[in-house]
Amino acid sequence: MSKVLKVAVAALGGFIAGVLLAPKSGKETREDIKLRTEEAKVAAREKAAEVKAASKEAAGVLRKGATVAEHEAVEFGKSAKTTAERIAAEVNELGGEARTRANRIATDAKVTGHVAKSQAEKHLK
Repeated sequence: MSKVLKVAVAALGGFIAGVLLAPKSGKETREDIKLRTEEAKVAAREKAAEVKAASKEAAGVLRKGATVAEHEAVEFGKSAKTTAERIAAEVNELGGEARTRANRIATDAKVTGHVAKSQAEKHLK
């Protein structure tokens, strides 16, 4: 039970006990109850208005926070996409360079193989 509710229940209990134990006539007691009931209604309306205002303020804060979070998520997504595209371009570039070097090595190996073969044939004759 919240503190406010506990205080309200305690106040109501005290009020009822005071009314029932007061040395007044029935008419005076009824008038007191009617007056206190009207005061309680007014206080309840005021508290309801305060809660409504606080709720509106909290909703505004939450909306603003959600908007900021959405903006951050969109920006993060854009940044991640840009980074992924840059990495993909570098991978393609490195892949092309690796193919070029592999072709060069293969060509050099073929040349070396032909040279070794011709040297071997020369020595075997």
